[in-house]
Amino acid sequence: MSRTYWAAGAAVVLAVLFAVGATVATASGSGGGDAARTPGPHSPDAGFARDMAVHHQQAVEMSFIVRDRTQDEAVRTLAYDIANTQANQRGMLLGWLDLWELPKVMADEPPMSWMGTTGTSGGAGHGAHSGHAAPPTGSTGSTGSGAIMPGMATKEELTRLGAAGGRDAEVLYLQLMTDHHKGGVAMAEGCARQCQTPAERTLAQGMVEAQQSELTLMADMLKQRGAAPRG
Repeated sequence: MSRTYWAAGAAVVLAVLFAVGATVATASGSGGGDAARTPGPHSPDAGFARDMAVHHQQAVEMSFIVRDRTQDEAVRTLAYDIANTQANQRGMLLGWLDLWELPKVMADEPPMSWMGTTGTSGGAGHGAHSGHAAPPTGSTGSTGSGAIMPGMATKEELTRLGAAGGRDAEVLYLQLMTDHHKGGVAMAEGCARQCQTPAERTLAQGMVEAQQSELTLMADMLKQRGAAPRG
């Protein structure tokens, strides 16, 4: 388990370091061709940044909830690391939107619609923007009230997590975060394929590798508690 967790952490650290360097380079005007190819508002680059920022925010929220609901050191450590990593990545994604002078919220763009776009990395047009996109292949998770993207927990599930304690809280958190990571991996894979900004593609690929490692870790932690992932 420790080797799996170390691999997840290492992948995140490398992606974060690369993304920070690339962001600073772009902001200082030394980012080469990236600055000349500013993504459009409906591009996969912008859509992923907006949607993953929202997706990450819920992971941070769930992680802080469970830290107050259990004394299990393994779960608390995992929750802290997920919250810290995803809060930092969220800051980078929102920072890119600021650098690109793009809005953080698009009222006319349904969540995940960028997954169906192609060739829209530059300019301000919709391009192949296609409205509601199908959930990413292989994603799982909640689809009820409050679950606006694949893998996100519903309001009711967040309420249950906040009311649970001890082992029940640990199991529910691990199950919800497993769903959350599966949805996040599908989204990050989409950006790794479609995004045109090299630093963003690298960050997305780092998310894929780190969250896949954490999925293995969480499956082991659930097994230790006599439980299993949902679905």
